[in-house]
Amino acid sequence: MIFLLLGGLLIGLSFLLNPEINHRFPKLQPIFRTLGLVLLLSGALSSAVRQVDAGFVGVTKLFGKVQPKVLNSGLHLVNPLVEMVEFDVRTHNYTMSGVNDEGNKSGDDAIRALTSDGLEVVIDLTVLYRLVPEKTPSILQAIGIDYENVFVRPITRTKIRDNAVYYDAVSLYSSKRDEFQNRIFKSIESDFNKRGLILEQLLVRNIQLPQSVKATIESKINAEQEAQKMQFVLQKEKQEAERKRVEAQGIADYNRIISAELTEKQLQYETIKMQKELATSPNSKIIIMGNGQKMPLILDGK
Repeated sequence: MIFLLLGGLLIGLSFLLNPEINHRFPKLQPIFRTLGLVLLLSGALSSAVRQVDAGFVGVTKLFGKVQPKVLNSGLHLVNPLVEMVEFDVRTHNYTMSGVNDEGNKSGDDAIRALTSDGLEVVIDLTVLYRLVPEKTPSILQAIGIDYENVFVRPITRTKIRDNAVYYDAVSLYSSKRDEFQNRIFKSIESDFNKRGLILEQLLVRNIQLPQSVKATIESKINAEQEAQKMQFVLQKEKQEAERKRVEAQGIADYNRIISAELTEKQLQYETIKMQKELATSPNSKIIIMGNGQKMPLILDGK
């Protein structure tokens, strides 16, 4: 476009330098005219050939009117007078977070919403979406190139606040979190589709509860953990008591069997076996005293 303007300007000057009008610079007219024609030709060629990068599409405007044809990535031959606007049709990531410099906007950009029990929760959210290439002319005409701030951001924040009122704070934080995420996904998806955008994924990254609710939940969790710990201790004590009962029963049964079946001769036999083992031991220096019967006295069993 600059070449076209400069070329037109030089050709206009060449007419002013016509020898019949201006006798001071007669030799400049053909130079200006030639340069003007070269610039006009170069400008026309450069304006007529447009390149669209990979992952983008081009939408053209002629005198302010949006053209319906979409230019895909590559080289295109167009009217030199048209203006081309490129749209990125790859996946967009728009994050709203309460952490500084984590979202698309600096500072605290988290979404604050009221729940059914009247409490305020703070939500961090990421929206993954992309543009429908065939719909980019209507997007340019109806929304403009700043579609994130004009459409994506306000729609997302509004739908989250509208759907948060169906849940209480604790459920939203714990058991109903996935349900809440699916609900707002469907709600936002329909609005996006009407405008030529495809919602790919909606990620509820964090839900922050009021401090009073967090303290109540922590107290409840601690109480449940203490109850579980006490139950474990009681169960362990019951198992130990059962073990001791079984052990005592076994000892009682053993003593009863021994008392009923062990004879004097068996005792003498077991005593002889024990004395033999002691006598043959290489390190024994043992004195065995009898219990009223004749028992051998063993000194230095070596």
